[in-house]
Amino acid sequence: MKNKDGNEVDVLIIPVDANNLFKGEKGVYGDFTAIEVKNKVGDSKDTHLIKQNLPKEVFEKMTDEEKKATPIFGNAILWSRRESEPQEYNEDQFKDVPSEDHDDLPF
Repeated sequence: MKNKDGNEVDVLIIPVDANNLFKGEKGVYGDFTAIEVKNKVGDSKDTHLIKQNLPKEVFEKMTDEEKKATPIFGNAILWSRRESEPQEYNEDQFKDVPSEDHDDLPF
């Protein structure tokens, strides 16, 4: 295939329906999931690998070998999340909050 300048370029053509992809308004999409990596390799920071979700009827027809052989599309790192500390409040903090009787909204 050639680009707009007439130079040869390498291309990859993927059949949409045969690969369980779907066409949307702005592109072609796939259903993927992140699977947690149980046995990390070396000093890798990867926590998950990305695999394609297949329709139930397709997945159920696959052998265990076929399921294991499905391609890995990428990896991911789960960034740590900090749990926020509970906030303590006292009644004095809310003494200036207007009561519910006020109806000064313009709508």
